[in-house]
Amino acid sequence: MTIHWCGTGLSAIPGLRRLIEAGHPVTVWNRTTAKAAEAVGDLTQDIRAFDITALGSELKPEDIVVSMLPGDWHVPLAELAIAKGAHFVSSSYIAPEMRDLDSKARAAGVRVINEVGLDPGIDHLMAHALIADYKASAAYNVSNAISFTSYCGGVPKIANAFRYKFSWAPVGVLKALRSPSRSIRHFSELNVSKPWDAISRYDAPLAAPESFEVYPNRDSLPFMEEYGFDPKWPVKDFVRGTLRLNGWADAWKDIFAEAGTATDERLAEIADQLLADNAYNEGEPDRVIMCVSLSAEKDGVPVWHKTYVMDAWGDVRGTAMARLVSVPVSLAVEAVLNREVPVGVMAAPSDPKLVSRWMDEVQVLAQDLMIVDHL
Repeated sequence: MTIHWCGTGLSAIPGLRRLIEAGHPVTVWNRTTAKAAEAVGDLTQDIRAFDITALGSELKPEDIVVSMLPGDWHVPLAELAIAKGAHFVSSSYIAPEMRDLDSKARAAGVRVINEVGLDPGIDHLMAHALIADYKASAAYNVSNAISFTSYCGGVPKIANAFRYKFSWAPVGVLKALRSPSRSIRHFSELNVSKPWDAISRYDAPLAAPESFEVYPNRDSLPFMEEYGFDPKWPVKDFVRGTLRLNGWADAWKDIFAEAGTATDERLAEIADQLLADNAYNEGEPDRVIMCVSLSAEKDGVPVWHKTYVMDAWGDVRGTAMARLVSVPVSLAVEAVLNREVPVGVMAAPSDPKLVSRWMDEVQVLAQDLMIVDHL
């Protein structure tokens, strides 16, 4: 049973190294073999130039394909894995085309697990843990009004004028900005075509409280079912969003003006320039903040309110973004190896034992991880 890890970009390396160091058989595939060798050549020589036909010829039943490639590759690689009786893992959101593979995956006895990185990924684990905690509490009542917020962002630990530096592919950042969002605010659905039109302030309950700019990200509403929300619950707020340093919207106004209508070619040009101007220097620490909160109100009075708060930054282990994205991916790979997740297409697990075990690993990855009880 071989793990075929595809892609050795900015956010891939710690999880990949973890699997190799643990003794798992891993074949590394990357467009540029020299870059892959630079990243993991001290651990393995099984490095190959990525080609989907070549990968297909190597795949055997029960192998695992890990896609850390750009999003366009996820569905083709998942389809290939299913056809070969192999499993598939990625950190990315489940696209409709990926969801459509569920019946084929089940019929083939194949596990296709996605959304097991940072965001989506760790945030899902926190949400499942909070909701299980609330349901088990004395405060639980089906008529309580529920508010859920989940904010995450990678930011420079040492602020710059641009209020951002790139710890993952800039094209991905720019494409995310073009995604419309859907959330719930004050019991009403909020639809926003441009994220920067819905920027608000968020006071994060960190050890030393800080405020940030936040905006809703993509379509939040399907996650209510994913997280086990009872359809009878009155939902006051439900938003999954992105967190940025104060001043970010102003610093990016020229990017917003062009990103919405730019061609893919022009978007790539913008991304290349942004990376040249705003890449992390060698050894410069990045920072990741995540705050996932659930609260319940009875007749307008809070009766339950807890928040998972994570603060992490780059250190001798590398960037916070890389380890928080790729190490959970490696945990998902091991869960597939151990048959701890069901067949079919799924997101980060909700099984309490897996959630607890993975959260223990996250505790090691972050410098500060705590649960704040606001009552």
